[in-house]
Amino acid sequence: MSLADIRYVSFDCYGTLTNFQIGDVTRDLLADRVADETMPIFLEDFTAYRFDEAMGAWNPYPDLLHRALERTCKLWNLPFRVEDAQAIVDAIPSWGPHADVPAGLARAAEKLPLVILSNASDNQIQANVDKLGAPFDRVLTAEQAQAYKPRLQAFEYMFDSLGCGPEHVMHVSSSLRYDLMSAHDLRIARRVFVERGHGPGNPAYGYDAISDIGGLAALIGA
Repeated sequence: MSLADIRYVSFDCYGTLTNFQIGDVTRDLLADRVADETMPIFLEDFTAYRFDEAMGAWNPYPDLLHRALERTCKLWNLPFRVEDAQAIVDAIPSWGPHADVPAGLARAAEKLPLVILSNASDNQIQANVDKLGAPFDRVLTAEQAQAYKPRLQAFEYMFDSLGCGPEHVMHVSSSLRYDLMSAHDLRIARRVFVERGHGPGNPAYGYDAISDIGGLAALIGA
């Protein structure tokens, strides 16, 4: 697909652009119940349960996170405290971008309109977007789509909102599982994997790999 056909560059937000610090916050909150040496395994399970919750019917993101933490605590035979889940939810709007993001986005915005497609609630995400340092044409959420990525419904909502098809989009994410597998299945024209260590890649899904958002400029001719 020629770059001339691309009308929008869409991004996952949390993890890809915003430094998603859920592991650090969870580690601090549960330090009295989970030993240091087993905390990495607990966080892996918490990650898995968040993904599993995203695959079901849409619920507000605070409910998704509460339920995922509760299920993780049950697996580990630990007491679940509602206030811990709420503390994570409350912390999210304070998180800023990875260091490479503002300059990389600003350069990309000179070439193409930027769009966010995020597994977020509407009342949560704008505080994070405001910290990214670049203009966005649209900020689209799971709440609007009534579906979380990786469900195809979330991406279809983006196409409908933008008035375009998958052939007109370049999608950028640090997650193969949440974003780029679905982008491949929908035949989104260009897929970009930001290698932030959030999970393994797989070149079979046909993406360009970059180490940070600064690498995006070369892909779009900015």
